[in-house]
Amino acid sequence: MPNEYILEMKNISKRFPGVQALNNVTLKARPGSVHALVGENGAGKSTLMKCLFGIYFYDSGEIIFEGENCLFKKPEEAIAKGISMIQQEQNPIPYRTVMENIWLGRYPMKKYMGIPVIDDGRMYDSTKALFDDLGINIDPKAMAAALSVSQLQMIEIAKAVSYNAKVIVMDEPTSSLTENEVGQLFRIINELKSNGVAIIYISHRLEEIFEIADEVTIMRDGNYIGEWPIDEITLDMVISKMVGRELTKRFPPKHNVPGDVILKAENLTSINPKSFKDVSFELRHGEILGVGGLVGAQRTELMESVFGLRHIVRGHVYINGKEIAIKNPIEAKMHKLALLTEDRRDTGIFPVLSVSDNMLIASWNKYKKRGNVIDGKNSLSDVGKGIKALDIKTPSHKTLMQYLSGGNQQKVIFERWLLTDSEILILDEPTRGIDVGAKYEIYSIIADLAGKGKSIIMISSEMPELIGMSDRIMVMCEGRISGFVNGEGADEEIIMRYATQYA
Repeated sequence: MPNEYILEMKNISKRFPGVQALNNVTLKARPGSVHALVGENGAGKSTLMKCLFGIYFYDSGEIIFEGENCLFKKPEEAIAKGISMIQQEQNPIPYRTVMENIWLGRYPMKKYMGIPVIDDGRMYDSTKALFDDLGINIDPKAMAAALSVSQLQMIEIAKAVSYNAKVIVMDEPTSSLTENEVGQLFRIINELKSNGVAIIYISHRLEEIFEIADEVTIMRDGNYIGEWPIDEITLDMVISKMVGRELTKRFPPKHNVPGDVILKAENLTSINPKSFKDVSFELRHGEILGVGGLVGAQRTELMESVFGLRHIVRGHVYINGKEIAIKNPIEAKMHKLALLTEDRRDTGIFPVLSVSDNMLIASWNKYKKRGNVIDGKNSLSDVGKGIKALDIKTPSHKTLMQYLSGGNQQKVIFERWLLTDSEILILDEPTRGIDVGAKYEIYSIIADLAGKGKSIIMISSEMPELIGMSDRIMVMCEGRISGFVNGEGADEEIIMRYATQYA
């Protein structure tokens, strides 16, 4: 009898110095199915997939692919066998075209005067045909550096599909996608399933797995908890088994009471004619103002302009009734503004610096003594207080940032801005790529800050997050404000209606 599984990972163990990352973990995938792999940050999901893909060597266990024992020593070997992977962190080559990024290492070639050269015409045609099949509307000749995070994610998905693999690993494929793009991805996945492809699907958006998965494997702290058919398990059961405890509420109680207006924007218009135009809004003391919209709504661009990262051609910004002109982030900090950026990896953390350096980098002036010497005693005391207050899980303040989980990295960035004594915090996708347990901790931090009178602007592509955390929701469409919705009593339908049409 032929094996019903195309892939079996049996009793995989992997140890890093001081950490047992995987302990006898098992995962099996059938052809033409979607197998969800879930667990909190640090559970070992990505490590397990990197062992499959030849990025890490596992210490013990075995991998059986199409009935044969396999030990991939590098990703090229896995790809050659028929396994491709969309990794959680994007690594595009920014100043190369979209098509060059997709066909990197396997460019179509032709002879010119007897010399092998890249066949740009065939590469363009192949990319265009691939995009047409997947419903992706991106110019193959566009520079990767000019694309949004969500567009880069769609390119990574297209690249994985282009290998014609029999198993595709998707590690957080929707973390930067809007609702419409998620629907597009699910259509691609269903088409791949119908062609017999096995999908291993990792996501912190747990609702998604009930929409797309056939089976689910749950991991916790590097251990295999179990495998269930998706119709034999509930969302509450998944969460409980992931975190090892009951999570009765997704969002913490809020005790903030919005007060007087602290920030007012009037008719802000970008220097880029394709960006936002004539945008006006207000933010109150102690308020959580959610900002919703689809990709292209210009939410990030608007808030980066408020913070001085982008230029406006007209409009006015007032803080506590006084008009200000913020030309750069340094001036924004002087006015007590903070910005937690959308892409934590590229524009948020310094991965090869320590936790303490990452936490203090925006407030070094606060700790300077005579002769520009840093007051190490006070600065490290504040770092220690921050680690304790936000329950940041790190072996030491000297630990390099790259070794922390996504949720703990995000907490470090929160504390970075709290040390600057900021009064207005702009949070761009604050829980992107963070598991359900860590999300609750981030939500609790946000609610606590608002309760202490801090004013929060929270951009989010997750509808439940917007509705569950916001006092008011400002929805944008194509660079304009299309409507405001009160957080209490808001529903996804009205937000989506505003997000898809300018009112």
